[in-house]
Amino acid sequence: MTRTVVIAIGGNSLIADDSHQSVADQYEAAAETCVHIASMLKAEDLRLVVTHGNGPQVGFILRRSELAAQELHMVPLDSCVADTQGALGYHLQRAMRNEFKRRGVNRTPATVVTQVLVDRADPAFAKPNKPIGSFMSAAQADEHRAKDGWDLVEDAGRGFRRVVASPRPQAILELEAIKSLLDAGFVVVAGGGGGIPVVEDAEGRLTGAAAVIDKDLASSLMARQLGAELLIISTAVEQVCLDFGKPTQRALAKMDLAEARRYIAEGHFKPGSMLPKIEAVVAFLEGGGREALITDPAHLAQALRGETGTRIVP
Repeated sequence: MTRTVVIAIGGNSLIADDSHQSVADQYEAAAETCVHIASMLKAEDLRLVVTHGNGPQVGFILRRSELAAQELHMVPLDSCVADTQGALGYHLQRAMRNEFKRRGVNRTPATVVTQVLVDRADPAFAKPNKPIGSFMSAAQADEHRAKDGWDLVEDAGRGFRRVVASPRPQAILELEAIKSLLDAGFVVVAGGGGGIPVVEDAEGRLTGAAAVIDKDLASSLMARQLGAELLIISTAVEQVCLDFGKPTQRALAKMDLAEARRYIAEGHFKPGSMLPKIEAVVAFLEGGGREALITDPAHLAQALRGETGTRIVP
């Protein structure tokens, strides 16, 4: 039976490093990830949804908007997310189409601009904590606090980043369109950047929200609402590790739901890094998912065969 799989690809799949951030560089990074996605589809006939992050790209758009503010209008954050869904969706569609043709994979990719409903009363709006944009030094962070009024935090030992509100996703509003495309055999790119955050009023009218939704949590919700059997989170490491960065660091080939909850409680996973990925996996398995897999792009095919990666089961 054909499996429904949601794969969430991280920022490392779209920007290789600080020296390769141009649009052309971003396409090349996306193309490399699409080589590994094509390998998955060559090995198994999957109903596949690809989601992706957009933190650096949203930061770039916001910064360009601020620099041009005296001549042009500012771009609201929800529109920034929509912009990245279109641009990154285009990169992924083009790269997948080229790689599918090269490999003889008879599939067509399509991108859905995806709105995700959030609760206007979510406490996250009062406590911004979602990193966006590029990493910066402490001195640069101080400058932006003073000049731009940004909220900034140190992020997992890699520098400082701007933070914005990150409400929890409640519903994928284009879910039926995604299902229809899957049924028709498309590889669907959807929920980019965690989705465009929107809130609903008493009459059901939607308004964009100044927020960024965690793409792993949104991917988990999408996987649950689609009834997916497998959630894959593609990130910067081949396997999840306990005591990451310490002399006692050890990789995990497999864990169950109870172990995942215990490791979270013991503080093994850092906010803004591995923690939201494990939380997304826990929510997926609690919602009926059969298994989840965390690995890096280069090892996707091997991880699907059970040769590497970290497999999480109920």
